[in-house]
Order: sequence, then structure tokens, then C-alpha cells
Amino acid sequence: MLRVNELAEKYGATMTQISLAWQFSKGVTAPIIGATKAEHFDDAVGAINIKLTEDDIAYLEELYVPQKIVGAL
Repeated sequence: MLRVNELAEKYGATMTQISLAWQFSKGVTAPIIGATKAEHFDDAVGAINIKLTEDDIAYLEELYVPQKIVGAL
């Protein structure tokens, strides 16, 4: 979460907005946001205006280690 927070500060955004912007960069067009309050929708809409750079995306993904899918298949 530290990297997400760093980018949130860089863009003057929330961590939720950075997370959604990352999903948008991956082609996700309808993320499930789990909104329970009107403010959640405002936060999600704000993510549309954030355009992460390739360096930002690489920075977010650098530490990711793929895991084998279990179940559901």
C-alpha cells in the first residue's frame, strides 16, 4: 500500500482513485467498487481523470508475484 499512497500524494488523489486508475490502465472498464455511500461514487468518478504513466504502472507492479489460481476453475 505504500506505493499506492506515494502515487496518491503525487497525483493529489486518494488511494482508491489510484487503484481504480490502475485497473482502467489494464482495460478493466467496469470495476466493482462496493460503494455503500455517495462519497464512494464521487471517489470512483475522480479516478477517471487520473492517467498513470508506464513508469507509475511498473512501480505499482514491480513487487507483484503471480500466484497459482486455486478453485473456481
